[in-house]
Amino acid sequence: MDDRNQTKDNSFIYIPSRRQTDKVQCYEPATMKYLGYFPALEPDEVKERVAHARKAQKIWAKSSFKQRRQFLRILLKYIIEHQELICEISSRDTGKTMVDASLGEIMTTCEKITWLLSEGEKWLKPEYRSCGRSMLHKRAKVEFYPLGVIGAIVSWNYPFHNIFNPMLAAVFSGNSIVIKVSEHASWSGCFYMRIIQTALAAVGAPENLVEVITGFAETGEALVSAVDKMIFVGSPGVGRMIMRKAADTLIPVTLELGGKDAFIVCEDVDVHHVAQVAARAALQSSGQNCAGAERFYVHKDIYSSFVAEVVKIVKTVTAGPPLAGKYDMGAICMMEHSEKLQNLVNDALEKGAEIVGRGSVGNIGEGAVDQYFPPTVIVNVNHSMKLMQEEAFGPILPIMKFSTDEEAVKLANDSKYGLGCAVFSGNPNRAKRIASQLHCGMAAINDFASNYMCQSLPFGGVKDSGFGRFAGIEGLRACCLVKAVVEDRLPFIKTKIPKPIQYPIAENGFEFQISLVETLYGLNVWDRLKALGNVIKIVTEQNQPTINKKR
Repeated sequence: MDDRNQTKDNSFIYIPSRRQTDKVQCYEPATMKYLGYFPALEPDEVKERVAHARKAQKIWAKSSFKQRRQFLRILLKYIIEHQELICEISSRDTGKTMVDASLGEIMTTCEKITWLLSEGEKWLKPEYRSCGRSMLHKRAKVEFYPLGVIGAIVSWNYPFHNIFNPMLAAVFSGNSIVIKVSEHASWSGCFYMRIIQTALAAVGAPENLVEVITGFAETGEALVSAVDKMIFVGSPGVGRMIMRKAADTLIPVTLELGGKDAFIVCEDVDVHHVAQVAARAALQSSGQNCAGAERFYVHKDIYSSFVAEVVKIVKTVTAGPPLAGKYDMGAICMMEHSEKLQNLVNDALEKGAEIVGRGSVGNIGEGAVDQYFPPTVIVNVNHSMKLMQEEAFGPILPIMKFSTDEEAVKLANDSKYGLGCAVFSGNPNRAKRIASQLHCGMAAINDFASNYMCQSLPFGGVKDSGFGRFAGIEGLRACCLVKAVVEDRLPFIKTKIPKPIQYPIAENGFEFQISLVETLYGLNVWDRLKALGNVIKIVTEQNQPTINKKR
């Protein structure tokens, strides 16, 4: 990136200082090498960007699905042909390994594009619904229109996918979108924006249809005030602030606020296989495990063997600068996060927990030591420990035993979060029965995080994990104004108000209504026929001409 605001020499080490409110400083977490800076936009600048996007949306709303699919195909072609570049940018900006970038950035995005190409138009076309007994002469349908300008504030853990995910749904449904990227991943976000802009230009889309903005809390707050819908991915605390701000303009909000997913292992599983899955679930992308498993509940009969297997795997894991060698795990993106992880571990140790296995850290520079946390397996944990209650967002596996399925369910539900879960059992029905009792938005049976690779499914949770859904049919339609429409089924059959309830209402108007209700909704045929007879009688009497008896 050769921008005027990017340093020509990025070899020096970035020294954290007091935050500059006018600049977003960027650095490589794995090495702490400086990458440059981007402007922290002022509220007026944000409103100007939104205004440009709103103007572009009015044009794009008239675009055909054919043009929108062409945009997606261009993106898909570019992504497939430039996987290494996209992953390297993500790795440099967030510290994840190339493999983790491929799994979390490339595959998920390609899956979403492919699903939209295949099914997107189908789910945005008018959907016909039943019209009920009283409106048999009508036709009922739901129509989907663009909302206008979608706003998104996204997290740093998957910078490529977190931009493309809301952008694809918004643009395909006829909206424009303004995305505030995290201050911890602005360098990559602005690079990825160039891909989107080029693809939009290639299909003749209006300029400013998609905008990426950089900044801090003030920038995000201004965005919420200016758009027609907000999508937020982040912490519960900031999510509550978003809701309060959105209340001023009464716009819809989708909140994905993280989680502390339960990973339940019954005694009838292949221990080696499930231990491998558990390690991947907890350690993926170091401290960047989006929807990662953070609480492991293992049946007492296999507890010791499962722990031993996990420890054996974790001890082979090495963390280090992901682009400097063959490492299994990268760096932690946010400064000072390793200190938070250590505090969680210390609290658990003070309350009786025990570390039984750790991975290693490879050859790292002196300036980046604090950006790494070795993968850690902890046993003898319980729910009095912060590690089992607070979102860690780090490479830690706390493993707790359970005796019965009921106990496992109780433990898993004992959390303020409710994003997802994974349940493993040799008996699929048993696993499904356990999962059905867990209070969360997603469940994977004998697998982990497979939900997100099924892009027809909605993504989201309950409780402090937020509400609303992105991805899938629900996420696509959440970018739309949903309009209920009723029209005549046949042009020569119209709704006519029965004479007994025309103004002025007849004395037997209410009697007519009682009989009409029973005709339509009576519980047996005889009662309905009897009521129909009374309806006909009242209407017939009402329609008879009035005879003037005066001479």
